[in-house]
Amino acid sequence: MENNSAFDSFEMQLTDNAKQFLRETGKWANFLSIFGYIWMGLILVFGSLGVLGSNDDSGMDAATNMYKLPPGMTLLVIVIMVAISFFPIFYLNRFASSIKAAFRDNNTEKLTASFEYLKSHYKFVGIFTLVMLVIYALAIIVVIVAAATGAAS
Repeated sequence: MENNSAFDSFEMQLTDNAKQFLRETGKWANFLSIFGYIWMGLILVFGSLGVLGSNDDSGMDAATNMYKLPPGMTLLVIVIMVAISFFPIFYLNRFASSIKAAFRDNNTEKLTASFEYLKSHYKFVGIFTLVMLVIYALAIIVVIVAAATGAAS
């Protein structure tokens, strides 16, 4: 049995102001996604040049007294970071192009698709944020435990 309330049968209409806000949002989303793609390319190019152009060995850096990753591992980290950042930028770009097409063609299906891409963008950003918060919390706990055990000995 289907539960039909007044809200279930309510059809939302977009006002002229809402349409203008969506058009402007699409333009900004397009700008940000293009900038994101360019930024990813720059990170890959300059990160690769920096890693592959250096002839340092991995190990302890005498100047900073910090451990350095091997160049191949550093390059892998850069590629993973760019791969992770690709997805929200892709979804944002698809939202921008779909919202533009929806208004150009006055097409409800394209409007719905644009909102699906926007949902995917924010879902990815939200999940990534939660994962990073967990990683930060675990890192803080590890540091506290390491400091406590180091101070105890």
